[in-house]
Amino acid sequence: MKNHAIAARKRIFEALPEGALLLLDASQAPHRSVDVYHAFYVDHNFYYLTGINAPKARLLMLKTASTLKTMLFLDPDTPLSLKWDGPKFSKEDAMEVGGFAPDEVHSLTAFDGQFNQLMNFARSPYGNPPTEVWLDLYHERLHTKPRPLSVFGHIVENYPELKIANANAILSKLRMIKSPEEIAALKEAIAITHKGLKRILKSIKTRSNEHELVADFMHEITLNGSSGKAFDIIAAAGENATVLHYTANNGPLDGDMILFDLGAKSGRYGADISRVYPLNGTYEGFAKDVYMAVLDVEKALIKAVKPGLTWKDLNALARDLLADKAIALGMIKSKDELSDVYYHSVGHFLGLDVHDVGVYTEPFKPGMILTIEPGLYGNGVGVRIEDDVLVTEDGCENLSAAIEKDPDAIEKML
Repeated sequence: MKNHAIAARKRIFEALPEGALLLLDASQAPHRSVDVYHAFYVDHNFYYLTGINAPKARLLMLKTASTLKTMLFLDPDTPLSLKWDGPKFSKEDAMEVGGFAPDEVHSLTAFDGQFNQLMNFARSPYGNPPTEVWLDLYHERLHTKPRPLSVFGHIVENYPELKIANANAILSKLRMIKSPEEIAALKEAIAITHKGLKRILKSIKTRSNEHELVADFMHEITLNGSSGKAFDIIAAAGENATVLHYTANNGPLDGDMILFDLGAKSGRYGADISRVYPLNGTYEGFAKDVYMAVLDVEKALIKAVKPGLTWKDLNALARDLLADKAIALGMIKSKDELSDVYYHSVGHFLGLDVHDVGVYTEPFKPGMILTIEPGLYGNGVGVRIEDDVLVTEDGCENLSAAIEKDPDAIEKML
């Protein structure tokens, strides 16, 4: 992701106003209990601009009339940390992975001194001090303080001359358009997901519980170099598939079909694919009718994706098509009842996060990656078929087209 990170930092400099100081941190593993910590999960806006997956790291980017200055601060090794955990992410690593120049990488212990220097009007080597500090003021939950206000709280408190600005909107808009490196990572994640689903198709007749098929998938993607699952896997047999976010994955393989909603990761980027397979080897009866209805709608929606279309347009088309199908199937009597059998959106942005950041009111543009996932749920049957598509200049490319969804092809594989 080296070239991507270099280009992303250039783009954020272009977006920031003169006098801006951007501060981001990588986050760190939260405390769990006693001397045990939860797994570290890097802040994705930090990762987007750096390509670096290292706890406690900080990024400083300064834009003044006379300079564009970038500083990366890394948590340093200590004699004790070397004995317990081994070497940490190094300066050389940052140069190789993130494309940083040698003079841009510093020890985290130097952060306060460097910051004080750039705020010194008389002695700053970077020209006039900044007038705004840009932080990622994303609210995780209602009425909660954004985490950067705690991490950089001493700066907000001790430098009242700095106006606080929110970098989240700028970063979210930048992340909507994927770079060639990001597209390649997502293609690899989808390819690994495909291998995991092929493993499921080979195993399904020998398994008796949902969690066994989840284990098959995880084993296969791990063998193929995945960095893990992109989100909590859904493996929902029979009526369990009518529960949108069913993640218990501990039920018997009963019913006509099993719905999988899952994705492997390649680095920090994850796929998001939904497929529905017959448990007895063939699609039959009402379950097959629902499957074919959703498949027809999904193909029509993918065909409709193009620049200029909006999520509102695509959702309206999905609801119109699904309502007609649900009425024909006898699942509902009128279009007004569609929400009884279809109760989610048609898709979302995909990238570093499975429900990636972005502005959902903006028209589609080339370089966006979307999920397309219509579904119908009722009468003990749940069907959702989902692919990942890249918006192109004149339409879209289905990045997951190779993952089988034609019923005849799936039955042959089974």
